[in-house]
Amino acid sequence: MQELIWTLAAFILTLLVFSYLFGDNLLFRIATYIFVGVSAGYVAVTVIYQVLLPRLILPLLQGTFIQRMLVLVPLVMAALLLTKISPRLSPLGKLPMAYLVGVGAAVAIGGAVFGTLLGQIGGAARPFDLAAPGGSPGRMVEGFIVLVGTVGTLAYFQFTASSRTAQPARRSPVVESLSLVGQVFIGVTLGAIFAGVYSAALTALMDRIQFILTVIAQLISG
Repeated sequence: MQELIWTLAAFILTLLVFSYLFGDNLLFRIATYIFVGVSAGYVAVTVIYQVLLPRLILPLLQGTFIQRMLVLVPLVMAALLLTKISPRLSPLGKLPMAYLVGVGAAVAIGGAVFGTLLGQIGGAARPFDLAAPGGSPGRMVEGFIVLVGTVGTLAYFQFTASSRTAQPARRSPVVESLSLVGQVFIGVTLGAIFAGVYSAALTALMDRIQFILTVIAQLISG
């Protein structure tokens, strides 16, 4: 019985979302409000039981003296952050905001440098190492294509140009040629991304249509 109730709920919500095919309407907004409400409730419960209780409330009530002192730091920072609500007390919230922005920027830059930039440099150079496992001339050709695409893409976003008197600013012929190659690689990449997104959306649509037909068939068969 419980499984039937959840199946009917999913069936009704799917129809409510599909009602957007006829334009924005009350049924679609109801489905949207339910989705937003459930998402907000899930996030709130997750924060309470996985962050506030184990990392703030329990250390304050049951922790040692050192643990309580350490917990007071984020507690004070959170209290100062709440002062941003009041225009008169909002300057007190600059300290936690500066801390959040600084930590966020450091994490983003560190992730971009060590997780993306250095990783891509190593990945682009690895096919040229014939002594590495799996090294072969074919992989070297693939690595050369990747290298040309990377350099061309970077050249496409290079906007520094030299200017002369009575002449428009122009990039060097080498950079201009590499940017054309990069434009081709960018077009292929965007096309592949669009095809992947479209394929995923079409797959999800077919899955929902199959779900609706299955539920209707089960309801008719009793």
